[in-house]
Amino acid sequence: MKIHEYQAKKVLADFGIPVPRSVLAANADEAAKAYTELGSSLAVVKAQIHAGGRGKGGGVKLVRSAEEAKEAATAIMSKPLVTHQTGPEGQPVRKLLVEEGTDIDRELYAAVVLDRAIGLPVLMASAEGGVEIEEVAARSPEKILKEAFDPLRGLSGFQARRLGFALGFDKAALKAAVPLFQNLCQAFLAKDCSIAEINPLVVTKDSQVIALDAKINFDSNALFRHPDVRELRDRDEEDPREAAATEHGLSWVSLDGNIGCMVNGAGLAMATMDSIQSHGGTPANFLDVGGGATVDQVREAFKLILKDPNVKAILVNIFGGIAKCDVIADGVLQAAREVELNVPLVVRLEGTNVELGRKKLAESDLNLVTAAIMDEAAEKVVQLAGGQQG
Repeated sequence: MKIHEYQAKKVLADFGIPVPRSVLAANADEAAKAYTELGSSLAVVKAQIHAGGRGKGGGVKLVRSAEEAKEAATAIMSKPLVTHQTGPEGQPVRKLLVEEGTDIDRELYAAVVLDRAIGLPVLMASAEGGVEIEEVAARSPEKILKEAFDPLRGLSGFQARRLGFALGFDKAALKAAVPLFQNLCQAFLAKDCSIAEINPLVVTKDSQVIALDAKINFDSNALFRHPDVRELRDRDEEDPREAAATEHGLSWVSLDGNIGCMVNGAGLAMATMDSIQSHGGTPANFLDVGGGATVDQVREAFKLILKDPNVKAILVNIFGGIAKCDVIADGVLQAAREVELNVPLVVRLEGTNVELGRKKLAESDLNLVTAAIMDEAAEKVVQLAGGQQG
């Protein structure tokens, strides 16, 4: 789950990480008022959307008066903000953060992520902040410093100091950076984050170390432990179909193809999409209905797929393990009738009671195509969707 910058900074501040003073605004008049409240000669008006690259897209503006803050807010909120992460359609800006200016001496990067290769959380840092870390990784990977740490103990003081020395902090900045690094790691662990990123992490002229921007994503599977985090969810920033899928216990990711996919199991879903592409087709979505999918879930899955006007055919690829194939067949047939399916449907079943399941599909009154193996199913659905794309 993603949250906004202003929310991420509140989380960091709760863990003792210094952040600039700021005021949230919902319109241009509130932005002007916020500038006055801050009492800083220089301030920054920032668009609050769930996407990076806001500065390059025109969503971050320096202002030196209340009038300038109002003008900047009007310009930012007048149209969807387009960045490299939003796509060409952009994202409407509904909130602004007006923040006091900072006397910056250096910009750095710091983030905590899980390194799946070693099975440990890792604090990454780089002296090159303020830019996409992917650029640094591609151009100069040696400039990204890493400290893996024990999740039960957190980041040790000597590790934080070693990182600070490597980043070239002076004595005063190092004294501020060590607890900041440790607190960032603690926030990552305590809140079950998937990433806790500060970019840029700045050192001021008087050697303060401050989180000037922040990005925090949470592990959605752990949200049941954090009711306070769940309250931070902004549904306006989410794909409506992804939000609806979550409500029904489905895993959904929107894509830009024309073949709807309904599969149980993330691995099988990925393999299904690969098979479709190998036959020249393009998936319209990733959809995992889970191992014990109910008729209600299958019905909602069909509805979600059919909301995409680009979908020309649907492939249902189910392995019956926990749920038997004959039960799955009944669910697919019932759900397909209820949603009044109006595009070609290809169904492939495998697993427990597969012969009975296939028999029910074959004897149904629905106009559907069956397949015994995944490759065959993918080939058929690509043909029904109009053949190879692009």
